[in-house]
Amino acid sequence: MTPVWIIDDDRSIRWVLEKALGRENIAAKCFTSADEVLAAFGNGARPQVLISDIRMPGSSGLDLLRHVKTQYPDLPVIIMTAYSDLDSAVAAFQGGAFEYLPKPFDVDQAVDLVRRALAQAAHQNGAPEASSAVPEILGQGAALQEVFRAIGRLSQSHATVLINGESGTGKELVARALHRHSPRKDAPFIAINTAAIPRDLLESELFGHEKGAFTGAGALRRGRFEQADNGTLFLDEIGDMPAELQTRLLRVLSDGNFYRVGGHQPVKANVRVIAATHQNLEDRVKAGLFREDLFHRLNVIRLRLPPLRERRDDIPLLAKHFLQKSAQEIGGEAKRLTDAALSFLQGQDFPGNVRQLENLCHWLTVMAPGQSVGIADLPAELREASSRATSSDWNAALASEADRLLGTAPGQVFEQLMRQFEATLIRRALNASGGRRIDAANLLGIGRNTITRKIQELGLDDAKGDAESD
Repeated sequence: MTPVWIIDDDRSIRWVLEKALGRENIAAKCFTSADEVLAAFGNGARPQVLISDIRMPGSSGLDLLRHVKTQYPDLPVIIMTAYSDLDSAVAAFQGGAFEYLPKPFDVDQAVDLVRRALAQAAHQNGAPEASSAVPEILGQGAALQEVFRAIGRLSQSHATVLINGESGTGKELVARALHRHSPRKDAPFIAINTAAIPRDLLESELFGHEKGAFTGAGALRRGRFEQADNGTLFLDEIGDMPAELQTRLLRVLSDGNFYRVGGHQPVKANVRVIAATHQNLEDRVKAGLFREDLFHRLNVIRLRLPPLRERRDDIPLLAKHFLQKSAQEIGGEAKRLTDAALSFLQGQDFPGNVRQLENLCHWLTVMAPGQSVGIADLPAELREASSRATSSDWNAALASEADRLLGTAPGQVFEQLMRQFEATLIRRALNASGGRRIDAANLLGIGRNTITRKIQELGLDDAKGDAESD
């Protein structure tokens, strides 16, 4: 079986692609029309990857795509055309194309695209991944184990809990787990973000109001405390609660009694409070922005959720879960991150933490061209931000090297410094790409031939990726 079939009525395109693939030891067979390919399919032949032009005499590339996806849904099809327009691109992707390749294209990128398509085909022909039940909170690294232990210790407790963690670390997820494993699990879990509700409405939201308490209060309304009776009330971003409501909350935590807005009779609620914040409450207490007595009432049991940068080992597990979740939502097959892409993501700080990684996986599910996601498929802003973040490290290293070279002959300082700069840059790019030179070249904004030549000139043949044929 010839791995790749090329279909184009332009002889030069067929010749260029066939020769480029041949240099990479990828066998290819050429066809001049879609009708020839349909006849070959009829004779029982089948490739691993199909590359087809759109506009050709007879059946079009989109006609061929529809036939292939009907008869061979797992066969990756790369659609190429010199007529790059929105309708063609949308039609290609809606038809199930692996990728849309506008002409003229970079030959190295086209070959890399074929390699990715071949990898996808090989994966689809292999054994399916075993599925397993998804735990409540994903994470296997040491940084999250203390959180798991704390949830276990609190499983029979009604104690108030204060959760500290940056935005996006999963504070509500932990609060729900605390409730689910507590004696109150059969009662309501009510969550409220105190920073998201206007100050004028927050009091009524928490404690309810009597009919006629204010303009628009046409009926009695039970607040969140009453709704959570015998259960758990989760107060997110407690650090932003207005001072006057901090006093009322302190009273509820003290004796369980409160008054509805406009009410004169006390209401009793048996509620476990779990509070959370991304802020340092001790600092807010010192600044007079948070009541010290309320802080001590909330700070009975304290949990700190680690940011994602402290649990980088969990990124592959989390990414796989979010990609599978996104695929289920849109009814497609889950995308897979290459080793290079995973290595790159594990090197990111993710200021938005787990929520940012989840959003990224949603983006990849919709926007990444193929099932196998490489570094080049990641959002440009993420790759650019990574380059900016590492530039300061490079600047510091180069400054140190410059100081060392100042004792060298003047004519050699600049030359040696530039060689050090290039070597450092290429090594960092190779490390970030997991050793794939084509991905490292994309990160640096240069061609694969250029990075190969530089590796040889700088004596970096032992650099990561030297043994890999890409």
